[in-house]
Amino acid sequence: MNTIWIVLPILTLLMFELGLNLKIEDFKLFKTRPKPVLAGLIGQIIILPLLAWLIGKAFGLEAIFLIGFVLIACCPGGSSSNVFSMLAKGDVALSVSLTACSSIITLVTVPLIMEWVTKAVGSAVMVHLPVGKLVMQNLVLMFLPIAVGIAVRKKWAKAADKMHNILSRIAFPALIFLATVFFIQNRDAIIDSFGQLGLSISVLILLAMGSGALLCRGMRLTGQERRTIIIEVGMQNAAQAIAIASSPLVFNNDVIAIPAIIYALMMNVILITYVAVVKNR
Repeated sequence: MNTIWIVLPILTLLMFELGLNLKIEDFKLFKTRPKPVLAGLIGQIIILPLLAWLIGKAFGLEAIFLIGFVLIACCPGGSSSNVFSMLAKGDVALSVSLTACSSIITLVTVPLIMEWVTKAVGSAVMVHLPVGKLVMQNLVLMFLPIAVGIAVRKKWAKAADKMHNILSRIAFPALIFLATVFFIQNRDAIIDSFGQLGLSISVLILLAMGSGALLCRGMRLTGQERRTIIIEVGMQNAAQAIAIASSPLVFNNDVIAIPAIIYALMMNVILITYVAVVKNR
């Protein structure tokens, strides 16, 4: 079974579900509350990919894994971050706005960063990035479903609420199903690389969350805003990374997707622990 035929509908579903939860006003939060939005975007768009590159080099990751490692760090926040923010008594409106903004901004930043990374290390493993095809795939799988979801909410708000309630329950199990299928098909490579990748990914997530906390402290943000940004910076869209890695139009390489699969596991373990600690406090 080619995992791409599982990845594509799941990613489209996740993006449509995100769009159903969005209003045009969510993109305008930057005007009324620029500091928390700026802190979140700096953490996700700039600090996280930079950390991934430095950590990947420090851990001596193979070139093929380093590409996938930076790829997951380049991706936007995952839609599940909104649920985690709610559980951590964070600022859900800020979480939704950051997820929406990062999903749009990364349409540009992912191709730019990944083009640089593949030029820097891709020749060692014969990996080439067709930038134009990546841009087109992201527009079709990311931007279009979000735009359709926003349009549905604007025209049929009640129907959008009903669909969102259903899809939000399906989204996480669908991602787990994708991870399970991918693991079964690539279990030997995942098991062999789990030690090094699992540790490096855990360090990446923890340092990213710590960086988010420092940004919030520097900008003197509230506790609610701080908890939300810590979660947003630590939670990326693994489905998008897997789609880019395994797509026949882009990398067409399941090995590049392995860091994203391990990231999805470690991300949930670490952030569930974080939410539990916050709630106990």
